[in-house]
Amino acid sequence: MATFILRRALASQRFAFRSLAHVKLDTLSCTQRTLFTSIHRLAAAPAAKKSFSRDKPHMNIGTVGHVDHGKTTLTAAITKVLAEDAKADFKRYEDIDRAPEERARGITINAALVEYETEERHYGHVDCPGHADYIKNMITGTATMDGCILVVAATDGTMPQTREHLLLAKQIGIQKLVVFINKADAADKEMLELVEMEVRELLTEFGYDGDNTPVIIGSALCALEGREPELGADKVRELLKAVDSYIPLPVRDLDKPFYMPLESIFSIPGRGTVVSGKLERGVIKKGDDCEIMGFDKQWKTTITGIEMFKKNLDRAEAGDQLGALIRNIKRDELRRGLVLGKPGSLSMHNHFEAQLYLLSKEEGGRTKPFTPYFQTQMFCTTWDVPALLEIPDKDLIMPGEDARVIMNLRRKMVMEKGIRFTVRDGSGTLGYGVITNILPDRNVEDIEQERVAARDKKRSQQ
Repeated sequence: MATFILRRALASQRFAFRSLAHVKLDTLSCTQRTLFTSIHRLAAAPAAKKSFSRDKPHMNIGTVGHVDHGKTTLTAAITKVLAEDAKADFKRYEDIDRAPEERARGITINAALVEYETEERHYGHVDCPGHADYIKNMITGTATMDGCILVVAATDGTMPQTREHLLLAKQIGIQKLVVFINKADAADKEMLELVEMEVRELLTEFGYDGDNTPVIIGSALCALEGREPELGADKVRELLKAVDSYIPLPVRDLDKPFYMPLESIFSIPGRGTVVSGKLERGVIKKGDDCEIMGFDKQWKTTITGIEMFKKNLDRAEAGDQLGALIRNIKRDELRRGLVLGKPGSLSMHNHFEAQLYLLSKEEGGRTKPFTPYFQTQMFCTTWDVPALLEIPDKDLIMPGEDARVIMNLRRKMVMEKGIRFTVRDGSGTLGYGVITNILPDRNVEDIEQERVAARDKKRSQQ
């Protein structure tokens, strides 16, 4: 467009040229030079971003499952199939597996997000990592989901991360999911039947409807490479229809003050700092005042812009996965795990009561019990901090038991009654719980002294 305008304008100045690249400024008159400079800036300026259209119900979904079972390949295949219907922009495997260390090792580390739509819904799709070393980042991904697609390779069947991802999905409240048995082109009929039976038994074990959960058997790679449509593209379409029909739309809480745990922070040169995450509840608008809290700190700021999938929004609702441009805070001051909320609606604490379930050995948990002042790592929404665990009603908690506990955190974090959390150590998930009561804050040094005293007392009794 700018080239056309420039051609017409400079033609009126009796100047001929083939393209912008052929214009030589030293041959132009003062009037022509001014005109050329102005319109060249127009040509170089980025196109205005589209506005996000909320004409279909929005849902956050994702792929979970063991490493190398084909989650990222399936995500790419979904965008390829839907791109044929103009319902998505095709994202190659390399576009989703973005980090250099991910490509080098062939694994996904950080949860990646893509956008697409079906006839019924608009989806934000999280491609979650399956590698055990990066389960922390996967927790962030699952925390944003309303439903999920469990990917299981027909060549392997269920594996350790299959179980852990199901556990995490259940813990964050995902009530229904759909299964995609992948790599069907590399397995015989008997193996496919065996894997499906194994998956249905595992779903039942974790409290899902193993008998009625849709299980689609296909090949994401076939769909991505455009071959064997009966295993590829046709099965991807069948999968998406199952997601549309089987996984219910969540009820969004739009009336409460807005609340968004931060997943990532980055800066835009010339504009400012952007914080991204899933808006858990409420509504935010451009120009709203807000506060950011967590890790013993807090900031006050203003939202100066909102985007979703690189499209502008004037208003974001609960459930939206968005980026908010904020004023007067530098990127280096913030970190994942902070919470953005309406001024006066957030509070930080480091001492609370909870009901905790300790996983049994069969569920992937510990073989040894929890004892008082057990040190663990607590994961909640997008944050994780070290914690000390007190057991007020008994001497220990055995694997497979639940109990009332008191948690003491090393840092004050945003929390409230009813929020669910996970406790982990270096080997995996130990248990999960729910906050039942907020207690008065404690001094971290006092907590440490109590822990040391309890340890010394135990040693003296041995």
